[in-house]
Order: sequence, then C-alpha cells, then structure tokens
Amino acid sequence: MQFILSFSLKDDDSGDHDQDQGPPKDCEKENIEDEEREQNSSKKKMVVPGAGEHPLQYNYTFWYSRRTPGRPASTQSYEQNIKQIGSFASVEQFWRFYSHMIRPGDLTGHSDFHLFKEGIKPMWEDDANKMGGKWIIRLRKGLASRCWENLILAMLGEQFMVGEEICGAVVSVRFQEDIISIWNKTASDQATTARIRDTLRRVLNLPPNTIMEYKTHTDSIKYVCLTCFIIYCLSFFLLLLRQSNMLPAVYLPK
Repeated sequence: MQFILSFSLKDDDSGDHDQDQGPPKDCEKENIEDEEREQNSSKKKMVVPGAGEHPLQYNYTFWYSRRTPGRPASTQSYEQNIKQIGSFASVEQFWRFYSHMIRPGDLTGHSDFHLFKEGIKPMWEDDANKMGGKWIIRLRKGLASRCWENLILAMLGEQFMVGEEICGAVVSVRFQEDIISIWNKTASDQATTARIRDTLRRVLNLPPNTIMEYKTHTDSIKYVCLTCFIIYCLSFFLLLLRQSNMLPAVYLPK
C-alpha cells in the first residue's frame, strides 16, 4: 500500500481590502511578498490526511535527539541537537514513519525519541509545556520498544480521555536503564494527572508495585540550573587552586 503525505494549500482569503490604498512602494511590495512567502511556507508545512486515509484527532511530529552523557545541556544546545523527523495527520501516515524507524531497544548511547502534537516542541520552555509536567517510568533493559509502542498507540488513539491535556511522549535510552514519560499541560490539575497515571498503568500493563514519578517542568528547570551552577562553582574553585599551585595540572577541568 502506498501512503501519500499531502499538504494544505489553502488560497489566501485576505480579500481586496488594500485595493483603495494605491500601488505599494518597492520596499512595501518586497515586505508584502516576503510575508506571503512565509504564509505559504507555513501552510505547506501543515500536513493533512490523504484521500481515503483515517485522520487522527491531532497532528503529531516525531523528533530525535542524542547528546554526550555527563554533560549538562543548555537550552540552546538542546534545541540545536534535537532533530525533527516528520509530521503526520492520519493512521496511515503514522505507520509510514513508524515502520521505518529504529526501535528504542536497538538505539545506542544517550538517545531519545519524542512524539509531540504538531506545533509543540519537546522542550520544557515551550508555551504548551511550561506550566505542565510529566509522568516518568524507569524500565529495565529490554522493555523500552514494547512500552514505547503501547504508549504512543494509546496517545494517538485518545485513550487517556483528558481533553487537550496531553502534549507528547518521550522514550529515553540510557546505558543501564530506559525511561519513558508522557507530558501534560497543567501540572496543578491533580485529577487529570491521576487519570493519566492510571491510564498509563493500564496501557503498559504495569505491575502494581511499579514506581511512577511525576515531575513538574518548573522543578526540572530548577534542577538543571542548580546542576550547572554547582559545576561552574567547582570549576572556578579548581581553577583558583591551580593558580595557587595547590592542585596538580592533571586535575584542572577542560
């Protein structure tokens, strides 16, 4: 079966509201053309279901990221490191991407797959995420592929039944364990977070004693900032010791 990614090509419905203002100057004309190009580009990027395909309630985007372990990532470096794989709007388009993607269990190193609603970046600072949080489950090696597939199918199938609260999901491959998480918009809504937790237990078929942690994105940001501050202070302290000839050069951080 051949799947087709089609794009929205809506006509400009701005009308003729500028027709009585005379011909635009050259610089104004260039600005108008630039704006039209940006609008057309934005419209072309919006993926829509193809003919005869089964539409999803929301459009979604796959992302991939990989970084060096043990090195805290700043917001800027994280944003530069995360790569967009593609967006989809139907069941068929999803399977087109997913069937060609490496399974989490086959990834190596410090890697992450992200699946978020289109228009939401998998970053704490995104407007849709900044007041929210995530449920975190740590898995022993060998379970990530199955749990990730069950999680994203439940998310695409709207099994969580919490309206527009779900932002996306992440699977993080690490050396000794793997981590899956699901992000929601409103960390303070305890009824919603409790329903997400219970649904997560069901769709992943988790044992009753499975440890699940809920962390707000605000706490995550504070933790990263504190870690970076501690590392900076230690580096500065070691530098002072080195300059005072109290520390061998081999201990000087690069």
